[in-house]
Amino acid sequence: MELATFGAGCFWCVEAVFQDLQGVQKVVSGYSNGRIANPTYREVCSGLTGHAEVIQITYDPQVISFKELLEVFWKTHDPTTLNRQGNDTGTQYRSGVYYHNDEQRRLAEEYKQKLNEAHAFDNPVVTEIEPLKSFYPAEDYHQNYYKQNGHEPYCQFVARPKVEKVRALFGDKLKKATA
Repeated sequence: MELATFGAGCFWCVEAVFQDLQGVQKVVSGYSNGRIANPTYREVCSGLTGHAEVIQITYDPQVISFKELLEVFWKTHDPTTLNRQGNDTGTQYRSGVYYHNDEQRRLAEEYKQKLNEAHAFDNPVVTEIEPLKSFYPAEDYHQNYYKQNGHEPYCQFVARPKVEKVRALFGDKLKKATA
């Protein structure tokens, strides 16, 4: 098993996007690359800790590659908005790939460069690509949020469209029970 860590806005949405992919064993919502140890949700939301809301994926590279995870990452959020995803604004919502090794760094930088060279988006990709310096799991009530609270308005209007996009674009990569 290997790890991948991505920031793409509110971790509730990002977690829901990756949970049902074949080869993904676990997705944990959390905080990374900030200035203090073991931050709380309230501290991260203040914008003063420097942490990003992220998800950390435990995956089987024999079933799904890091490159495939990157493809899902780039296609399910707007990597051109600095410190923002939709109505969620603040540095904690920044787009980021927090790599665990040089191969992940290389693949993320190559993909970002190709997107920019192809003008895949109206604006340049601003996703930060940095080494993972720290990861702290979020509080328990943030874990598996969409699956436990899918009826809530935020989940219906923000997370659900992203989950449906993954089902439409990557249906062949979904676990059989969710396809």
